[in-house]
Amino acid sequence: MTTAAYVRNVEGFGTVSVRPIDPDRDAELLHGWVNEERSRFWGMVGTTVEQVRDIYAHLDSLTTHHGFLVSRDDEPVALLQTYDPAADRVSECYEVLPGDVGAHFLIAPNAAPQPGFTGSLLSVLVGFTLRDHTRIVVEPDFGNEKAIARMVRAGFELGPEIVLPEVDLPEVFIPEKKARLAFLTRR
Repeated sequence: MTTAAYVRNVEGFGTVSVRPIDPDRDAELLHGWVNEERSRFWGMVGTTVEQVRDIYAHLDSLTTHHGFLVSRDDEPVALLQTYDPAADRVSECYEVLPGDVGAHFLIAPNAAPQPGFTGSLLSVLVGFTLRDHTRIVVEPDFGNEKAIARMVRAGFELGPEIVLPEVDLPEVFIPEKKARLAFLTRR
């Protein structure tokens, strides 16, 4: 069992824990999430369980990129990835500042959505991500208006539209992506 990296009790919401992804144990769960049409902007629709395991095993091997499984009251509810923007393709699109951290959030499918759920969860994830950093940078797909609006509601300031360059390495292929930068600075 992987130990939680962060635990926070939110009154009226529950206990949120953030733990590193275990590629072997979590691949099947994550595969189900990233292969839903609603997750198309995550870029993994059509992957197999083995491909998902390999992607997160590769991520786990890096010192600059990290994957986390987020649970509320021991129920998995989200996927969080953090990364050093200076070691990522986003560094070609904006001036990385000391203390910057990149983040990707994917909320798990929920058959019975609860009002305020995403905002409460995002607040905890922001707290976790800003523990050792001063600013979060996100780059949702330009066409993902829902994610961009969610970032604005969470206090992120919109930055420019960018085009993230293609990454074609033996371990991973990531296609070019038109995105919208957004930033949240610790206050």
